[in-house]
Amino acid sequence: MTKALQRRFVRTAMAAITILLAILLSTVNIANIIIVNQQAEKVMSVLTAGRGSYDPSSHRQPKDAERQFPFFRRPTPDDMMGARYFYVRFDSAGNILRTNLKHIYAVTDEQARQIAQELYGGEPSGQYEQFQYQTIPLPEDKGQLVLFLDTSTQQESIVTVLLISLGVGLLCWTAMLLLVTLLSRQAIAPIAENMEKQKQFVTNAGHEIKTPLSIILANTDALELHNGESKWSKNIRAQAIRLNELMKNLLTLARTDEDGTTLPVSEFSMDLLVQEALDIHRTLAQAKKLDVHTEIQPSVTLKGNRDSIMQLVSVLLDNACKYTPDQGTISLRLCTEGNKVYLQVKNTCTEPPEKDLEKLFDRFYRGDAARTQSTGGYGIGLSAARAITQTHGGTITADYNKVEQVISFTVRI
Repeated sequence: MTKALQRRFVRTAMAAITILLAILLSTVNIANIIIVNQQAEKVMSVLTAGRGSYDPSSHRQPKDAERQFPFFRRPTPDDMMGARYFYVRFDSAGNILRTNLKHIYAVTDEQARQIAQELYGGEPSGQYEQFQYQTIPLPEDKGQLVLFLDTSTQQESIVTVLLISLGVGLLCWTAMLLLVTLLSRQAIAPIAENMEKQKQFVTNAGHEIKTPLSIILANTDALELHNGESKWSKNIRAQAIRLNELMKNLLTLARTDEDGTTLPVSEFSMDLLVQEALDIHRTLAQAKKLDVHTEIQPSVTLKGNRDSIMQLVSVLLDNACKYTPDQGTISLRLCTEGNKVYLQVKNTCTEPPEKDLEKLFDRFYRGDAARTQSTGGYGIGLSAARAITQTHGGTITADYNKVEQVISFTVRI
């Protein structure tokens, strides 16, 4: 249980750290993309206003412009002189009059003409590969000028920041995983110690109560032998047996919660075990006039702890007998599914005890306190059944069929 609690703590802590890092890295990269694109837009707007030319003397910056955040300030002369751009001029008929490649060296005249010709007559602005372009109409119907700004540097900057942030984020996440793992045991130490004390108390109490229960049952037998059976002796026996079943389930839960606990394992006949459990509960079923249907595949074997599996089957049958209305129906099916043993116990149930059937497996859960009290349950049997199933590497589920009004418990081990 301590290791399971430690793993859950690590998973929860790392989930919170992962979400926090994801938000942080996303915010940094989104902010970087916005700032870089805004700077490119501002450079393009300056070049558009000058129709492809830039005069530093006409764009004076405030004295504190260099200290301003890049998102707010205008492009500086250094920004503009470092910009790589070219433009292509068209006449009103769509013929290329000339190109200007003075501010870029990676594009030839032929490439510039080809790109401009592809974009002519289309969208007035947009992105073409690494170029951001803008169409500028010329006055007096003298055609238009298509301006291209190379944004490959900005794109490389975005990718570089993304890769660096992902690398730093992964490194931080790994460091936090190691740190959380190292500190998890210390963090859960008080809880683990308290849980260990509770388990020890249950184990000790269970063993201590077994002796007086045995004495009570022995004395009840002696009284009935001398004075005959009475309603008082029957009540004493019933309550003692009930308390004995409770302690058995509590000890099962305490045992399965202990870390490193291994039960003796052997290969046994599952079909014979189920038949034995049915024989034990047949008297209770007959008393309520229940119709019991069985479908048991012969020669089904299982490798596990036989006593625990017997307790699991007994819990399911006892639960079905107690909560099935008089003259109701119980169905039991045992077979193999691949390399798994499939066990299903179904019984008539006029209405489900709870909308969320998973709650039935909670410890001491009682969907109907009055009904549970009348049937002698403590709300711990199904918890013990799930603990036994999980100890054997299996699963147990509950399902309710509204049409047939049948509740079923399915075990796969």
